[in-house]
Amino acid sequence: MEAGKPLAATPPPGPVVPRLVKVIGLLVLTELVYGILRGFYGPIVTDVADHLGISDGEFNWFETTQHGMAALMVLAFSRLGDIRGHRRVLIWTTSLTAVGSWILVLAPSFPTFLVGYALQGACAVWLPIEIAIIYRRTAGSEHQHRLSRHASGFLVGAFYVSIIVGAVLSGALVGAVPLPVLLSIPAVLATACIVVVRFGIEEDAPTASGARLDRVGLGMLAASLATFLTGMVVLHLQGATSPLAWLLVIACLLIQIPFVRYEARQREPMIDVRLLKVRAQWPVQLAAFLFGIAVLGAEIPLATYARTDPDVAGYGLGAGAEFVSVGIGAHVVCIAIGAVSFPLAAGRLGARRAVVSAAFVGAVGFGLWLPFHDSPGQALVNLAVTGLGSGAVMAALPFLAATAAPADRTGFATGMTNAAKTIGGTVATSVFAIVLSATGSLDELTEGYAPLSGYLTVWSTCGAAALLAGLTLLLLPRSVGDEPATND
Repeated sequence: MEAGKPLAATPPPGPVVPRLVKVIGLLVLTELVYGILRGFYGPIVTDVADHLGISDGEFNWFETTQHGMAALMVLAFSRLGDIRGHRRVLIWTTSLTAVGSWILVLAPSFPTFLVGYALQGACAVWLPIEIAIIYRRTAGSEHQHRLSRHASGFLVGAFYVSIIVGAVLSGALVGAVPLPVLLSIPAVLATACIVVVRFGIEEDAPTASGARLDRVGLGMLAASLATFLTGMVVLHLQGATSPLAWLLVIACLLIQIPFVRYEARQREPMIDVRLLKVRAQWPVQLAAFLFGIAVLGAEIPLATYARTDPDVAGYGLGAGAEFVSVGIGAHVVCIAIGAVSFPLAAGRLGARRAVVSAAFVGAVGFGLWLPFHDSPGQALVNLAVTGLGSGAVMAALPFLAATAAPADRTGFATGMTNAAKTIGGTVATSVFAIVLSATGSLDELTEGYAPLSGYLTVWSTCGAAALLAGLTLLLLPRSVGDEPATND
């Protein structure tokens, strides 16, 4: 299989740039909603936890479940985008997101909220599908990589800027309106996305028409992820000495052996392990997994740390929802700056050097939390540095994956970066939920507060993951993203 060569559907006729501007103008609306959904819940974690009668630390399990479901949905729907058409899949996933968001409004209990939060994770499919749409619509242009790179940076930047809107909106309204009314805002916006995609984006031809979804591979992957999540829950409930918990984790790893062998034999696999062996592809996917650990894993711990009262717990910032909103706002502004700066940096340094440098900047940002975490000012500086690096990396990875994939695997390749990132986040939030339990047992939590050592462990792990991602990206071919990649 030779990367970078179109194998299936050709793009519609007409000038590339006008078509691209129109498509981006519409897709950016869905990214704005996606960003609002991502930023909306952080400032109100404590309020939602109080409403459901749970501790702050247990909110990590909502994130864990959503990340796990999102990883499966990204893999399945990204491949379905290649088979059935990317626009059609975008309609399906906006619909699932809207359903999940409305369940959150009506959720009377922890289990119901868990179901809604998991379904809402379908919004993780949007960005890779949108980048696949853009990459296909620039096919045939001699400037395909440059146009796609700028479009990718613009979409990611719009997404992160809109996180500010979600964070500020929820932080400003919490307490002023009933919680169900507050939670209905994301539900209304997600519903509007269905209309935008349905009537605004033109139908596209499948790039892998006639192919079938690998249901067996999807089932094995789901079984593996479910086994891991169950193991994490048992570990959380029974402690680190639980034999059942570790048996489940080992079973998860053992499932990977027949899964990889099965996928390697399939003509249309769920995960194309042959494509992932390409030198221009596997470092991107591994880096996405590692940055998922760093970026997604840190979200809830940072929010709970900021709202922890230092007079009670001996650490924390003692901030309210308003400061968390400001912190998230400052963080995502820097992420957006990093995202839109990536195309410029790549033009000067080359895509490989630019993304490696960004990963190292992100690692420095996480590392700053270890000595500097005692004041709001220090927190804002840490968030700014982390955001600049993370934004550039998140904009770069799906673009780099697309350039190294055949035309009939573009949706899979871009989706795989999001799936790898989400799986990394799933692993991280599961482990961090345990680390941030005061005793490792839900039955013996002390005032619902984690020890400071738990937060130091989280920040150290995130910094190490970002650093390792940068070192992994050094293994990319030097010209990746600057010209069509090959299987060297």
